[in-house]
Amino acid sequence: MTKREEQKEQRRNDILNAALDLFVKNGYGATRIVDIVERATISMGLLFHYFGSKEQLYHELIRKGYDTINFDLTGEGSPMTIFGGIAERIFKQLEEEPNTGKLFVLLGEALRNDSIPAASKELMAHIHLVDRSVPLIEKGQALGEIRQGDSLALALVFWDAIQGIAERVAVNPEMPSPEVNWILAILRKESSQEGEKP
Repeated sequence: MTKREEQKEQRRNDILNAALDLFVKNGYGATRIVDIVERATISMGLLFHYFGSKEQLYHELIRKGYDTINFDLTGEGSPMTIFGGIAERIFKQLEEEPNTGKLFVLLGEALRNDSIPAASKELMAHIHLVDRSVPLIEKGQALGEIRQGDSLALALVFWDAIQGIAERVAVNPEMPSPEVNWILAILRKESSQEGEKP
């Protein structure tokens, strides 16, 4: 990559980072193009050179978020190993890439916001991590490695814990991260008989 190409890529990333900060802080509807231009310290023309509209800029961030969490939940192997690999990957990204937590916040907000662009809504409709986790949890229950209980509720608890940790990192990156095993304990079958009263 030439120096000019590196500068262009850096400028593009600066715009994305400024927009991400503002979309996370203010939401899609309340973030104005002029706010992004001011935060990125660029001209309006330069922003439109890289991104044709606020909608395109937002969609690019949604796409980045989607790529961050688009996990294969149908792979071979132990369900607990798959969930452990997902948690490890997310925690590593949260530690190494500061914007990862903000992308989780952005995706969470996008799920609740009916006013986001149509293309972004369409991409968000493909995420469904909770629903896609249910068969893997049921497989783990059948193998005796995941606790018994409502598989959808277990998926919700696992992903809500991940979402909460990511959002906490977005707000306060200095806080310590939990260990992967703590998150997996949500799913792991206890060694004693579950549901037995002493």
